[in-house]
Amino acid sequence: MTDSPASRTVLLAGASGLVGREILKGLLADATVSEVHTLGRRKLQLEHPKLTQHMVDFAALPALPPAQEVYLALGTTIKVAGSQAAFRAVDYEANLAVAQAAMAAGAMKAGLVSAMGASASSSIFYNRTKGELEDALGGLGLATLVIARPSFLAGDREALGQPLRGGEKLALNVSRWLAPLIPDNFKSVPAAAVANALLQNLPTATGKKVVVSGEMQKQPAHG
Repeated sequence: MTDSPASRTVLLAGASGLVGREILKGLLADATVSEVHTLGRRKLQLEHPKLTQHMVDFAALPALPPAQEVYLALGTTIKVAGSQAAFRAVDYEANLAVAQAAMAAGAMKAGLVSAMGASASSSIFYNRTKGELEDALGGLGLATLVIARPSFLAGDREALGQPLRGGEKLALNVSRWLAPLIPDNFKSVPAAAVANALLQNLPTATGKKVVVSGEMQKQPAHG
């Protein structure tokens, strides 16, 4: 990014997660960002002059501070959530609620952490939920919607107090041995590369833009 005066105010939901943590790191280091407001159920062990943390109930969001952009990085698994309904409450309902509240606060640019295979017509519940969220966000009238669709994520979940997801563990092991044979879109992708795809594209993109996993690994680093 250029060294233009800090003028962007940003909302971020999911800053405690693998990708959300990297998004937050990038926003706090960005000279064009003046304020970052995180939305979460618990406080992060982090302080920064730009950072304001808001403890919220995603099922009953308060009015959000004025902002131009919102990053949606909330996510869980059915195993952790306990049921499909509980999973949907986070991955679909909470993300959509934040987007709607952010628009009410003036944000017309949204960046979403989705998933490869996301499709509202998928027979797989996980992919279908992700696709339905993409479609719902697309219908809100946002000026910009950037969607990152990563494959399996590579990152240090243990450092966040999160268990390594079974599918990710398998994918990481397979990637180490078969990397040359795996198409780029299906190789494991670093969480930082997913965050970078959103950080690079959201400030300047217009309309809807989808960044798939293989493209993320080739983009220059944000900063």
